[in-house]
Parts: sequence; structure tokens; C-alpha cells
Amino acid sequence: FMKRLYIITVLVALLSVSCNDWLDVRPDTEQKDKDLFTTYKGFQDALSGCYMSLASQDIYGERLTMSNIESLANLWYQFRNSTRYEDNDLMNHDYTGDYSKTAVKTIYAGLFNVIAQANMIIKYAEKNGEVIEDPAARAVITGEAYAIRAFCQLDVLRLFGQMPQGASRQVELPYSETTSIDEMPAYYSFDDYVVKLESDLSKAESLLKDNDPLFQYTFSELNSANRNELSDSYMYYRQSRMNYWAVKAIQARMYLYLGKKDKAYMLAKEIIEAKGADGELVMTMSGETDIAKGYKACPSECLLYLSKYDVKTYSSVFLIGNKVDQQAGAGHLVISSSMLSDLYAGQNTGSHNRYLNCWNRNVKDASANLYGALTKYYFADDAENQMLYYQIIPLLRMSEIYLIAMETSSDLDEINEWYHDYMLAHSVVLNEAGFSALSEVPGEMVNEYRREFYGEGQMFYTYKRTGATTILWGNGNVDENVYIVPLPETEYNPNSQIK
Repeated sequence: FMKRLYIITVLVALLSVSCNDWLDVRPDTEQKDKDLFTTYKGFQDALSGCYMSLASQDIYGERLTMSNIESLANLWYQFRNSTRYEDNDLMNHDYTGDYSKTAVKTIYAGLFNVIAQANMIIKYAEKNGEVIEDPAARAVITGEAYAIRAFCQLDVLRLFGQMPQGASRQVELPYSETTSIDEMPAYYSFDDYVVKLESDLSKAESLLKDNDPLFQYTFSELNSANRNELSDSYMYYRQSRMNYWAVKAIQARMYLYLGKKDKAYMLAKEIIEAKGADGELVMTMSGETDIAKGYKACPSECLLYLSKYDVKTYSSVFLIGNKVDQQAGAGHLVISSSMLSDLYAGQNTGSHNRYLNCWNRNVKDASANLYGALTKYYFADDAENQMLYYQIIPLLRMSEIYLIAMETSSDLDEINEWYHDYMLAHSVVLNEAGFSALSEVPGEMVNEYRREFYGEGQMFYTYKRTGATTILWGNGNVDENVYIVPLPETEYNPNSQIK
């Protein structure tokens, strides 16, 4: 199945330069769509096509994890002679230049093309779902499609939407539930958009509950199709698919972003304490063991990752990774040695496994200045079992769930217990209790998001949801004009009429 994700060509042709352009090609694909959804295999191929598209470099394969989104958060060093023109504009929060406009349009189009593909699955599941004879498999396929749509629409909201709290600018956004060439996606106010998000995630949760193989087997058991425990081989490798616990994690992420801390807390705590089919915890943080083995993306704690066979090949071109004798310069995304010092200020860098193993600290420029290069997506050519442990892009990890739980808990003892476990996963033993007051927690959680999710695309949203008025390594104060990325000019935009 994992390899099949990258050889299936179904629906990939739907990817193009804009949401509207995709709709323009619908007449040529109408019959193919009908044919595709006449068999269970067709539904499988369509869903696999969604995951392939999610892993495109135009969205989560790069732009929304490693490059453009991290540039918005000022996480990369800006070389004077940089040839990363899109990233330069985004680091400067200049949304008017041609380069930044192209980047934004590409991301927007990529997200809505995936949404359109998910909508097609939902449409035909309602119309023709009985071709999937097993009701549980039908529910899983449909539930994953709803989850994919919600996942992408949440990031549309986080990127293009108004501030989640204290907004002085209101922004209407499209929530697409259509596949028709004659129907433009409906635009919604912030509150109404959130209702759509909640509804999709609730549908996904209810469809996956009891039907997801995770209710009978563990994540690790499902990572080996050779066990022959399932009659349906498509249901293996649940970490690379929108599984039940991934949906719970998306809900927790969403409610934290919205400032609904009670709901975020309950969900995060539920995930942390959840027991699997074997009676053990569904998933724990794996940083200490994974990174010791060289698994720097922490695959064993991923509630959801994208399988990406060529991630090292393309990411090492601009991230450098662990390349020997690579000179940092105009085409690279790295951090300066002073930024690396800032990043780990106050941390025990003598044992901190992210500091020691996830950064190549010996990269130099032409003047012998030192830089840090992210090694999260770099691995040895002869590494074993690359598909499961290296060729992945994390989208949801247990580390995030712990940070959400700590940020939303009102029980200092509980927070410190979780923080102790969290730091142990970073190979740091705390000699003290941790936090001495609840007021200390939010600021440190922001610092942890910055340290933990480099190259995973979470920091810009963290700044936005907390209403940060300054960004570390940024230029001056930031406000709504920075946090609300303008919709592409080629798209219908009702916001010019919104006061």
C-alpha cells in the first residue's frame, strides 16, 4: 500500500494552477469519475490520490511544512543575496510582490484541489457507496475523506482567515463542498466556517469510530501487511491515513486555535490516556527512542504522517541536512548560529536530543560563518526500512498533543507531570518540578512549538492564535495585516465589501 501511494496516477491530473482551473477541466473527467467509483478499488485509488496530492511539494510536501510557511514565521536566516525569492517576500510579510503572490496562489490551489478530490469521494460514497460491500470499509473511506477536507479547510482558516480572537478585520472564506463546474464554493463568516469544520470532523469521527482497524489492532501491528491479520490490505498503515486518533488530534488542534481551551484540553487528555486494542496506551511520545535510532521525524509518535519516498532528495537541496562540506548560501534555508543559540536558550543542550541530532551545526558560508541546517528529513542512503521511518513528513504528533494538554490544563501538578514526560522524550531529566506557576506555562509552550516543529509548519499559526505582537527574528511589530494572508487575486473575494 505505501509504495502504491506513489505509483497511482488517478486524479493527479486534477492538480493545476487554481481552484477554478480545476473546475474547468471537469467535463473531460466526468465519465472517468463515474467509472472510477464503480468499484471498491476505484474508491481506494481516489483516496490514495488525495494523500498523494497532500504530499505534493506545493502544499504539505514542502510549502506548508518546510519552506513558505516557516518563512512567514521568520524561522529561516535571510541571506542578502538569497535566490529564494518567494521566501524572501514571505519573511518580509510582503504579500504584494509577484513572488509571494505566486507562492500563495500555489498553496491555495493545492489545498482546494485536495478538497475537490475529497468532495468527489464523499459525493460518490453517498451516491454509489454500496459498491464497497463491507460497511466498515465504506465508513472508513468516507470518514477519511471528510477528515481530509476538514484538515485542509482548517489550514485555509489558519492561513487566510481573520484572527481567531480579538479580530478587528472580518474575513469570509470559501468552504468547498462542491464538485460541480457550475457551482462556486460558498463563502462563510468566521463563526459559520467553524460550524462547517466542526461538522466535518464530527462526521469523520463517527464514521471511523469502531470501524477503524485501530479498534481491533495497534498502530504497530497495522504497520506490517505481512502479518495477514486483515482480509482487506488497504486498511494497513493507519499512521499514513486519517485514522480515528488523527481526527481527535485535528479537533484538539482546531479548538486550541479557536481559543476553546476546555474542549482542546479534554481532547488532548483523552488522546494521551487512550488505551488501544492491546490494553496499552494508544501512543506515547517516542523522541528519546526514535532519535537514538536516527528517526528524526519521530515516526513512532506520529498520529498522522505523509509517506513521501523522495523527501530527502528534494529537501536536502534547500535544507542541506547532514551533507558534508556543503556551503550555505543564497539558495538555502538555514539558521544562523545566533538563531540556534536563541532557539535553545535555557535548555540543557548537553543532552537535548533535538539540539544534538536534528541540527547540522557545522555548515559554513563562503566567509566561514557557522549556520545550523535542519536534518529532520535527511538520512543515510543505506538506512534500513526507509519507507516506515525516514521517508515521511509528520502532520500530527504526540508531542503536539502534550503541548496542547499542558497549555490548556489548569492543574499545575498535572502540567508538571506531563512536562516531565515531555522533556524525558527530549533526553532531558528535570531536576526540579518544572513550572512554579500557571503563568509560566503559555510562554514556554510557544518556545517549545518553535523548537519542536521546525520544518513542520506550525509556528506561524502559533503566533497568530496567541496574537503575538512580535516574532522572534522578525522585523518589528506584527499585526492583522501580517497574520491575514490575502486570498489570491484570481479568486472571488467578498472581503472588500466587509467592514
